[in-house]
Amino acid sequence: MPESVTLDRFDHALLQAVQRDNQTPARLLAEQVGLSESAVLRRLRRLRREGVIAADVAVVHPAVLGRPLCIHVLVSLEREGAAQLDAFIRALRARPEVREAWYVTGEADFLLHLQLTDMAEYEAFTRAVFHEEPNVRSFRTVIAMRQVVG
Repeated sequence: MPESVTLDRFDHALLQAVQRDNQTPARLLAEQVGLSESAVLRRLRRLRREGVIAADVAVVHPAVLGRPLCIHVLVSLEREGAAQLDAFIRALRARPEVREAWYVTGEADFLLHLQLTDMAEYEAFTRAVFHEEPNVRSFRTVIAMRQVVG
C-alpha cells in the first residue's frame, strides 16, 4: 500500500473518474479534469506505478457466471493468534465462493462477501469452512436482496 504519495486535485479528479469507469478514453478524462491528454496519461501511469491504482479489473455481473446469490457473513474466531489468523485466511483464499474478505474490528473478526449459486451451496460452504473449523466461534449471515450502489 502506498504510504507517502502526494496527490493534487487533478489526481483526485482522475481517480474519481477511473473508479466510475476505467475504460474512459484519456481524451474524455482530460476534458473532465482540465488537463491535456498527455498529462492525463502520464498521471495515470504514475498512479499505477506508485500503487495508488491497485488494479484495473472488469466487474462481471454474478448472475451471468451462474452465481446470483450474494451473501455477507460476519465471522468470529475463538482465538486470534497469528497462526490461527493465517490458517483461516489461507482457507478463505482457497474457496472460489469468497469474492472479498476483510479482517475487521468490532463484534466480529472477519467480514466475507460470497457469491453463490444457491442456498444449498451456502450450506455446503458453512459446513466446510465454519462448522468443521474448530477456531470458528460463530458466524452471522446477511443475504443481499438487491445491490443499490456500486
